[in-house]
Amino acid sequence: MEKQIGLWIDHKKAVIVILEDDKEEVKQIQSDMEKHARFRGGARTKAAYSPNFFTAETQVDRRFNEHLNKYYSQIISQVTGAKSLFVFGSGEAKHEFEKRLKSGKRRIPKLHVENADKMTDRQVAAKVRKYFER
Repeated sequence: MEKQIGLWIDHKKAVIVILEDDKEEVKQIQSDMEKHARFRGGARTKAAYSPNFFTAETQVDRRFNEHLNKYYSQIISQVTGAKSLFVFGSGEAKHEFEKRLKSGKRRIPKLHVENADKMTDRQVAAKVRKYFER
Protein backbone atom coordinates (compact mmCIF):
# COMPACT_ATOMS: atom_id res chain seq x y z
CA MET A 1 0.00 0.00 0.00
CA GLU A 2 1.19 3.50 -0.73
CA LYS A 3 2.00 5.99 1.99
CA GLN A 4 -0.89 8.44 2.50
CA ILE A 5 -0.51 11.45 4.76
CA GLY A 6 -3.05 13.90 6.12
CA LEU A 7 -1.86 17.18 7.61
CA TRP A 8 -3.82 19.67 9.70
CA ILE A 9 -1.71 22.81 9.86
CA ASP A 10 -1.81 26.09 11.70
CA HIS A 11 0.89 28.64 12.58
CA LYS A 12 0.98 27.16 16.10
CA LYS A 13 1.00 23.41 15.48
CA ALA A 14 0.71 20.69 12.88
CA VAL A 15 -0.96 17.31 13.27
CA ILE A 16 0.34 14.66 10.87
CA VAL A 17 -1.60 11.43 10.28
CA ILE A 18 0.33 8.74 8.38
CA LEU A 19 -1.63 5.84 6.87
CA GLU A 20 0.49 2.96 5.59
CA ASP A 21 -0.17 -0.81 5.42
CA ASP A 22 -3.34 -0.65 7.58
CA LYS A 23 -1.40 1.21 10.29
CA GLU A 24 -2.14 4.70 11.54
CA GLU A 25 0.41 6.99 13.17
CA VAL A 26 -0.37 10.45 14.55
CA LYS A 27 2.42 12.99 15.15
CA GLN A 28 2.34 16.54 16.42
CA ILE A 29 4.81 19.32 15.67
CA GLN A 30 4.69 22.53 17.72
CA SER A 31 5.95 25.75 16.16
CA ASP A 32 6.70 27.42 19.52
CA MET A 33 5.63 30.72 17.95
CA GLU A 34 4.15 33.26 20.31
CA LYS A 35 1.11 35.22 19.23
CA HIS A 36 2.91 38.56 19.44
CA ALA A 37 6.64 38.02 19.39
CA ARG A 38 8.76 40.69 21.03
CA PHE A 39 12.39 41.06 20.10
CA ARG A 40 15.07 43.05 21.85
CA GLY A 41 16.95 45.81 20.14
CA GLY A 42 15.91 48.28 17.53
CA ALA A 43 16.59 51.85 16.54
CA ARG A 44 16.45 54.99 18.64
CA THR A 45 13.64 57.36 17.73
CA LYS A 46 14.17 61.09 17.22
CA ALA A 47 10.73 62.12 18.52
CA ALA A 48 10.78 63.85 21.89
CA TYR A 49 7.84 62.12 23.58
CA SER A 50 7.99 58.53 22.38
CA PRO A 51 9.47 55.28 23.68
CA ASN A 52 13.24 55.16 23.57
CA PHE A 53 13.54 52.11 21.36
CA PHE A 54 11.34 50.52 18.74
CA THR A 55 11.81 47.51 16.51
CA ALA A 56 11.38 48.01 12.80
CA GLU A 57 8.42 46.12 11.33
CA THR A 58 10.57 44.60 8.64
CA GLN A 59 12.87 43.12 11.27
CA VAL A 60 9.92 41.55 13.12
CA ASP A 61 8.45 40.23 9.84
CA ARG A 62 11.81 38.79 8.80
CA ARG A 63 12.23 36.95 12.10
CA PHE A 64 8.65 35.65 11.92
CA ASN A 65 9.23 34.36 8.37
CA GLU A 66 12.52 32.71 9.35
CA HIS A 67 10.75 30.95 12.22
CA LEU A 68 7.95 29.79 9.89
CA ASN A 69 10.50 28.49 7.36
CA LYS A 70 12.13 26.32 10.05
CA TYR A 71 8.69 25.08 11.12
CA TYR A 72 7.68 24.22 7.55
CA SER A 73 11.02 22.46 6.99
CA GLN A 74 10.34 20.21 10.00
CA ILE A 75 6.94 19.33 8.56
CA ILE A 76 8.32 18.69 5.06
CA SER A 77 10.88 16.28 6.51
CA GLN A 78 8.00 14.28 8.04
CA VAL A 79 5.82 14.14 4.90
CA THR A 80 8.48 13.23 2.34
CA GLY A 81 7.93 9.92 0.63
CA ALA A 82 4.14 10.27 0.57
CA LYS A 83 2.29 9.27 -2.59
CA SER A 84 -0.64 11.50 -1.68
CA LEU A 85 -0.92 14.38 0.78
CA PHE A 86 -4.13 15.92 2.13
CA VAL A 87 -3.49 19.35 3.69
CA PHE A 88 -6.21 21.17 5.61
CA GLY A 89 -6.53 23.72 8.36
CA SER A 90 -7.73 27.14 9.36
CA GLY A 91 -6.03 30.35 8.34
CA GLU A 92 -3.41 30.86 5.68
CA ALA A 93 -0.75 28.44 6.92
CA LYS A 94 -2.01 25.66 4.63
CA HIS A 95 -1.57 27.83 1.52
CA GLU A 96 1.88 29.03 2.66
CA PHE A 97 2.89 25.40 3.23
CA GLU A 98 1.52 24.37 -0.18
CA LYS A 99 3.51 27.14 -1.88
CA ARG A 100 6.65 26.13 0.02
CA LEU A 101 6.11 22.47 -0.89
CA LYS A 102 5.62 23.23 -4.60
CA SER A 103 8.69 25.46 -4.77
CA GLY A 104 10.94 22.78 -3.26
CA LYS A 105 12.81 19.97 -4.97
CA ARG A 106 10.69 17.16 -3.54
CA ARG A 107 7.39 16.65 -5.32
CA ILE A 108 4.32 14.85 -4.01
CA PRO A 109 2.26 13.33 -6.86
CA LYS A 110 -1.20 13.91 -5.34
CA LEU A 111 -1.70 17.07 -3.29
CA HIS A 112 -5.08 18.36 -2.12
CA VAL A 113 -5.66 21.47 0.04
CA GLU A 114 -8.92 22.20 1.85
CA ASN A 115 -10.31 24.60 4.47
CA ALA A 116 -11.21 23.26 7.92
CA ASP A 117 -11.89 24.57 11.42
CA LYS A 118 -9.83 23.84 14.49
CA MET A 119 -9.98 20.16 15.39
CA THR A 120 -8.79 17.74 18.01
CA ASP A 121 -6.23 15.10 17.06
CA ARG A 122 -8.94 12.42 16.91
CA GLN A 123 -11.09 14.55 14.62
CA VAL A 124 -8.10 15.13 12.35
CA ALA A 125 -7.37 11.38 12.17
CA ALA A 126 -11.03 10.61 11.39
CA LYS A 127 -11.14 13.23 8.62
CA VAL A 128 -7.95 11.86 7.06
CA ARG A 129 -9.27 8.27 7.14
CA LYS A 130 -12.54 9.40 5.56
CA TYR A 131 -10.71 11.37 2.84
CA PHE A 132 -8.52 8.43 1.82
CA GLU A 133 -11.40 5.91 1.85
CA ARG A 134 -12.79 7.50 -1.31
